[in-house]
Amino acid sequence: MADAAQEPSQQQNVFSGLRVIDAGSFVAVPAAATILADFGADVIKVEPPGSGDPMRTFHLTPGLPPSEEAYYWTLLARNKRSVALDLKAEDDRVLLRRLVATADVFITNMPLKVRDRLGIAYGDLAHLNDRLIYASFTGYGETGPEKDVAAFDATAWWARSGLMDQVRGGDASPPARSTPGMGDHMASLALFGAIAAALYRRAITGKGAHVGSSLIANGAWSNAVSIQQAAAGVPIAYPPPRDLATNPLGNHYLCADGRWLSIAMTPPQQASGWPALAQAVGLGHLVEDPRYRSSDARTQNASALIDLLDEAFAARTSIDWRAILVPLGVSLSVVAKAGDAVGDEQMRVAGVVTAMPAAKGGLTISSPFWFADQPKRPAGPPPGLGEHTREILDNLSKNER
Repeated sequence: MADAAQEPSQQQNVFSGLRVIDAGSFVAVPAAATILADFGADVIKVEPPGSGDPMRTFHLTPGLPPSEEAYYWTLLARNKRSVALDLKAEDDRVLLRRLVATADVFITNMPLKVRDRLGIAYGDLAHLNDRLIYASFTGYGETGPEKDVAAFDATAWWARSGLMDQVRGGDASPPARSTPGMGDHMASLALFGAIAAALYRRAITGKGAHVGSSLIANGAWSNAVSIQQAAAGVPIAYPPPRDLATNPLGNHYLCADGRWLSIAMTPPQQASGWPALAQAVGLGHLVEDPRYRSSDARTQNASALIDLLDEAFAARTSIDWRAILVPLGVSLSVVAKAGDAVGDEQMRVAGVVTAMPAAKGGLTISSPFWFADQPKRPAGPPPGLGEHTREILDNLSKNER
């Protein structure tokens, strides 16, 4: 376990004193390590000398908007320390094994064959430290015919799970592309959960463990309702176009400011919710209309009611409608753009976005849970390549004497 004096922050937190070796790349594994860092762990990022982690320069990938800010790296490397090691070289692999002997958690998503070749598979490291939590992440799992197949979240999480197909408008519509890191960040929570469970078991037994997760498992979990539905023999339907939706009160409407307002009102909520909404949008005369009085009637006459609601919502801005409908208990949201989060007061006050002075724009996205009595570590800058190599190795040598 790490010496607390070596940690980047002196603030005591749930994982203060925990040493984590982040030997991952791209998004899911580093994101899981970032969560641990948020809660006080000393996360040591292992990077190849020279080029460093690919996320340092991923913002320069052709096709992405030009940016001077390494925003991928800013998000994934806050509060970590960097050690530059060439794991193709035996001397540096020896240094890594010495680090592992002092660590609590080792995380990697290197391909299984690469782990074997570099001598960093679970069997290679577990004997060095019987309290080690070895956290392993793959695309398609560690057994089966596809265990060595290359994967990204766009393929193994989004496409393979059925999510990519199901959000399109029907057979005639092309599949929808995912946003960057969408599946990876969801999967990072599963990997973090596995690590936390292993740490809990270690607290009871004193023994480490090998835990893991995969993109395909998280994709299936994200689409679990539909997969379970298919297993039961129930046909899977594509979401209908908004003008053909069967629940007009579970739909989205264009407002006067060009923004869409998404409303979610289930049939049980509509008994009281429909009269309140109808009055608020100027359609109170429809409440007792037999065509719209009940949920079944509104379903049968959905297209006509959608047309009426389209006209009503077009009369005011989304801001106006939000101010009118939220106090009535209507579940709704403006269909936000990613940039809206930057100025979102609720996200700021609730800790969804948090201050990060080192980042362009001065903020970053926080990990999505909290402790009531232990604030997270303030978001510090990502490390320079190999910035802490000498410090970490010097301390390692001192502790081995």
